Amino acid sequence: MDRIKQIASHLTGSGGVSALQYQSPDDVVITMAIRSPLCKARKGGFKDARTDELMLEMFKRTIEMSKIDPSLVNDICVGNVLSSAAAYEARAAALAAGFPITTPVQVINRFCSSGLMAVTSIANSIRAGQIEIGLAVGVESMSFNPDNGGPEQSELLSCNAQSADCAKPMGWTSENVAEDFGVSRDEQDAFAALSFQRAEHAQKSGFFDKEIVPFEVFQKDPRTGERSPTLVTKDDGIRYGTTKESLSKIRSAFPQWGMGATTGGNASQITDGAASILLMTRRKAQELGLEILAKHVTTAVVGVPPRIMGVGQPSICDPAALENCDITKEDVDLYEINEAFASQYAYSVKTLGIPVDKVNVNGGAIAFGHPLDEYLLIATGLNELKRRQGKVLVTSMCIGTGMGAAGVFVRDQ
Repeated sequence: MDRIKQIASHLTGSGGVSALQYQSPDDVVITMAIRSPLCKARKGGFKDARTDELMLEMFKRTIEMSKIDPSLVNDICVGNVLSSAAAYEARAAALAAGFPITTPVQVINRFCSSGLMAVTSIANSIRAGQIEIGLAVGVESMSFNPDNGGPEQSELLSCNAQSADCAKPMGWTSENVAEDFGVSRDEQDAFAALSFQRAEHAQKSGFFDKEIVPFEVFQKDPRTGERSPTLVTKDDGIRYGTTKESLSKIRSAFPQWGMGATTGGNASQITDGAASILLMTRRKAQELGLEILAKHVTTAVVGVPPRIMGVGQPSICDPAALENCDITKEDVDLYEINEAFASQYAYSVKTLGIPVDKVNVNGGAIAFGHPLDEYLLIATGLNELKRRQGKVLVTSMCIGTGMGAAGVFVRDQ
């Protein structure tokens, strides 16, 4: 990264955002960023759709929207957290969708950052000259693969306090953040209400129309049990008319821990969904005549104490990513951060000292839901960055077991 900064600074005569906007044929660029609707697990539009069926539909929509021959894709990386059969499902779904047998597939899992890690893995392979075109996909069915928490640990691990904390419930980590850093219930409800209100406004205004691709999935008739195809076109977890006052009436989800300030209203919903990002060199994109949405600049990953895993995003990983790019928080036009819990959302915004009107401007996981593999941030962020004619997007997320990740993207002007 230092070498990249030196070259860009020399060619542009400056550093910062100007250097990042320098266009090289070797840039790793994004030519497609799409997502499915996000649907409430066990209740929403995808409740009867298996993980492999969501993968299949995402691959089909990718081939349809990418504007390239699928045989040109040199590698596919799929982010998935919960499915124990993900490696089988991803390869089979890609073949069934129309990718040739010559296109390899891998699966990556770093919990909530798995979608960003898939993008990073493909981007790094392109940067290293190993491939020219690659596809990063994120898919999660929490309906078919519920998150049952950490596994039982061997006593060889659990005797270590930090190791034991890795298996603790995420609600416990939310309460730890709230108590350790003084994030009140009132403050959490206020941030959560803002997420719902922004998402409601964005959905009603049609802001998501360019990033969402309709998904045809099977839904089960509750009377007969028969499955029939249904077209799902929009997010179904946004609760219209949500206010801080209405959220304040919801009882504590974890009264046994901390201040008991985390509730079903100020924490992310459990959700099903998918997203797809097509990456290649700028040289290849220009050769194929494709529109370039943005380039991937860098990804930073950090570790934090597991008991307060929420502080990994973005208060620690974002500064690391910005330092890699030689830019400051003031240079960033939009932040898309994972709202796993309002406690860490509020903490992160305050700690970074960034204006709330730059963060999750169309709502976040509290309103849409959190498919565990937080892949939608890039598609949503790039769509909004283009709408606002902004330059720099940062996406970030906290990660179970105590980590954080952030990615930096620059829109083509």
